[in-house]
Amino acid sequence: MPNEFSAREVAELANVPVRAVDKAIEEKVLAGIRAAAPGRRRMLPLHAVPYAAIVARLPVTLSLETKRDLARALGKRSTARMTAEPLEIAPAVTVDVSALVGSDLAERAERYGKAREDFVHVDPDIMGGTPVLRGTRMTVYSVLGRIDGGDSVDDVLEDNPHLTREAVETAVFYARTHPIIGRPGGRPWAKAA
Repeated sequence: MPNEFSAREVAELANVPVRAVDKAIEEKVLAGIRAAAPGRRRMLPLHAVPYAAIVARLPVTLSLETKRDLARALGKRSTARMTAEPLEIAPAVTVDVSALVGSDLAERAERYGKAREDFVHVDPDIMGGTPVLRGTRMTVYSVLGRIDGGDSVDDVLEDNPHLTREAVETAVFYARTHPIIGRPGGRPWAKAA
């Protein structure tokens, strides 16, 4: 779903450590949306992105109940209002959310969610279920590998004129927030020596 995000996606979009998002989940401040199928991870709602950004940037420490109230208040707002308007987090304490995290944070997260749905495709019959750019057999990890290897988005687009800049940028973001799980390839101990 476009408005559901993994903990890593929330952390990257909010520009906070993943541990901060994990802590909010553990404290039951952010509740995951039930997984659509068994074995799939729970996803977080859109309001988790501005929540994580606000809590990380506030110059005060909030109580657990205040954090829950903040998450509930953000969850009740529309996307356009989520970060555009001030938010009362306690009696006589109002946070200017747009000054703290930017007025378009929720909209950027929503745009990424839609782009992810439009451009990233996971099908067990295509590349063994590895996420690919829709309509191709190009994995998101191969696109990330090119970018990390020194190529620019323009280089990738030059080699693949059928792709859009948004598709390539979405693939890179998706690959960074959904790392391949398993044993690392090659000889990582050789780099350490």
